[in-house]
Amino acid sequence: MSADPAEPAEPAQPLPPLPTGADLPPLEELLEHATVVAQPMRTRFRGTTVREALLLRGPHGWAEFSPFPEYGAQESSRWLAAAIEAGWQGWPEPVRTHVPVNATVPALPAEQIAPLLERFGPVPAVKVKVAEQPAPGTAPDPRVHGVEADLARVAEVHRLLPDAAVRIDANAGWDHATALEALRRLAVVVPLEYAEQPVPGIQGLARLREALAAEHIPTPIAADESVRKETDPLAVAQAGAADLIVVKVQPLGGVRRALAIVQATGLDAVVSSALDTSVGIAGGVALAAALPRLPHACGLGTVALFTQDVVDPPWIPDDGRLAATSRPVPDGEAMARLRAPEEAQRRWRERLAGAYQVLAAGE
Repeated sequence: MSADPAEPAEPAQPLPPLPTGADLPPLEELLEHATVVAQPMRTRFRGTTVREALLLRGPHGWAEFSPFPEYGAQESSRWLAAAIEAGWQGWPEPVRTHVPVNATVPALPAEQIAPLLERFGPVPAVKVKVAEQPAPGTAPDPRVHGVEADLARVAEVHRLLPDAAVRIDANAGWDHATALEALRRLAVVVPLEYAEQPVPGIQGLARLREALAAEHIPTPIAADESVRKETDPLAVAQAGAADLIVVKVQPLGGVRRALAIVQATGLDAVVSSALDTSVGIAGGVALAAALPRLPHACGLGTVALFTQDVVDPPWIPDDGRLAATSRPVPDGEAMARLRAPEEAQRRWRERLAGAYQVLAAGE
């Protein structure tokens, strides 16, 4: 297994093709063992309290198809391509045996953070959610919402884990002025490893990055929501909008396509979860294990945010790492316990069929 030498990016290669035509398993084969599970969250996370996912079983193992509810067939087809790679093609060989993993702290009151961090155990880094918006129809909670609450949350994480790197994730929730003010103040609390998608859009990130440089605020910027599609990371790099990118396997169409996209940008990448079950997390670990460079811990510990998981015990980090040499297998009793109602089974099977038609058409 190699170390992570600081080498220049190699020339970009064409993206591996999406499965289509004869490369697609028959739809009936995909659906044969398809089961939708509904995993409750310990706390509301990005507006979600129950995460649904469709699990598939192929000749290479279990796979996950879990595009977010608002995604149509075109976007969802990339998530299906990732599932087909996982279950029917397999992943590339790793270059490291273990992947470092960060803890994730949702938008909680500061006094509730300690027991959450205990569930992650020792970790090299912590990602703290900031810029949380109240649920529709509810009043803001000053312990959760607003820059003061964000500052308190970051300060508490740093107090509890003074040796861990701290990064924040705003999910594009700030405007330019708020982001600049918040990052000014946060830089005094703790030197941030990076700020993930503090403002919307590629141009918004580029403008904020320039403003931070002008004020000599040394917080790197990571693009997340701005790299949801395969063309986005290249646009981020060309615009000088970020110092690094956050990549997720399912939205980018699988491990091999994500590897090619990262290489094309020339930027370092942090591999993150899309609120996956342990089955989906395995794809993120496969990507992180195959990247030539991995200077940052990955956001692949989010199974700790569920009250239950389809794998028993859940696939959570051990000493801040996940093993790239193992692959979790769902537990039959856990899957039966978490099985979603029949309406959800029908709805997800229809979503998969719609995504399949996009791939079959070569779109």
